[in-house]
Amino acid sequence: MAISGLGFFDTRGQYFKSPEDATLSDLAGLLGRVGEGDSLAPGIAKILLLKRREVEAIFADHDEMMHIHSESAEAMSRSRLTRAPRPKSAQVTSITAVRSAS
Repeated sequence: MAISGLGFFDTRGQYFKSPEDATLSDLAGLLGRVGEGDSLAPGIAKILLLKRREVEAIFADHDEMMHIHSESAEAMSRSRLTRAPRPKSAQVTSITAVRSAS
């Protein structure tokens, strides 16, 4: 007699009995071959899945830092564009003043 069951598939269509195994397969596939001999990718994938919250927090922090960096770079770029260059005579005067003071 036929029975029904529940299965999970990774992105390549491979069947797994648990969602964890399907996710580990996808993560290992994403990492590719790591190391010499037997690939370290399956072990790294398992650590990533176990430490998912920590990894997501790291990426959230990274995204926030990149946003701040981008805003800072844009502000610096705008300030360079709006700042008027000092006239050469002012630069020469300040150098002359320093020389005569010493």
